[in-house]
Amino acid sequence: MNTRIIKIDPDNIDMNLIAEAAEIVRRGGLVAMPTETVYGLGADSFNPEAVKKIFAAKGRPADNPLISHIAEIGEVERLAREIPPRAQRLMEHFWGGPLTVILKKRPEVPAEVSAGLDTVSIRMPSHSVAHALIKASGTPIAAPSANLSGSPSPTLAEHCIADLSGRVDMIIDGGSSLIGLESTVVDLTAEVVTVLRPGAITAEQIAEIAGDCIYGGNYAEAPKCPGMKYTHYSPRAEVFAMKSMENAEEMLKAHGGKTAVIDMNPKRYAADIVYDAGPDLNSYAARLFYLLRRADEDGVDFLIARLPESEGIGAALRNRLLKAAGGRTDDSYA
Repeated sequence: MNTRIIKIDPDNIDMNLIAEAAEIVRRGGLVAMPTETVYGLGADSFNPEAVKKIFAAKGRPADNPLISHIAEIGEVERLAREIPPRAQRLMEHFWGGPLTVILKKRPEVPAEVSAGLDTVSIRMPSHSVAHALIKASGTPIAAPSANLSGSPSPTLAEHCIADLSGRVDMIIDGGSSLIGLESTVVDLTAEVVTVLRPGAITAEQIAEIAGDCIYGGNYAEAPKCPGMKYTHYSPRAEVFAMKSMENAEEMLKAHGGKTAVIDMNPKRYAADIVYDAGPDLNSYAARLFYLLRRADEDGVDFLIARLPESEGIGAALRNRLLKAAGGRTDDSYA
């Protein structure tokens, strides 16, 4: 497949290029698009054959549901058969933005989108290019992250090109993602509002709008949202998430391969490469996936990364880092 790569300025959108991308979506093709969280690989949510192409292009397990992206709150009614008042409040408060809601789905939503579940995941992104593409396509766009399944999520078009060139019809370069981590996913089908995947919007923020909110998710069951069941975000290096950096020097010196460290405001480490994650948690979040991919490009064999505290976006960072490390921490190092 010949992948067309186009560049669209989010502040000065070329609607002719948007129209070209929207036509690909309408005829059942795949378009990688920028969002404020990470880049997404989009197809028409109501076209089962197009949705199947997403799984094939990514090498994604078929029991991993997709998020349907919309341009207006009113489009939720095309996808969900029930919209509880608390869902309406959350959508009005946080959309467009990095919040995905899980609701009971309408029968028109293909099983391929919902992984056979009776629920559908819905988000309205704030990114101007994504919004324009969804609106021009005239359909909700099902879109997981635009990377090969299991690898670090893409925050630049270059990441999409490296993973998906030749596998998709078009990649839209809309610059760097602003947040750098996937959306918060909240299940609104149970009695208690439950965050299944942490993101930039915290459980505390959600509770202020929708009442009691907990973190949860049963990994033994069919996953209700992306990112719950499978190892994700993993570079080729062996990764350890560091609760404390006290043992960093010992661990680095004990490893014979090419070593690297990811840390905020990093000091000198006995590593071949030290990656600066920035001065705060928001910077760390925006840079994490980029740095994991840099580690691959730099041929790193052994990588340790500071595991942040769980306040604010730190909960989402901890979630992604522990998945990238396969649960390995300095406590489990031997």
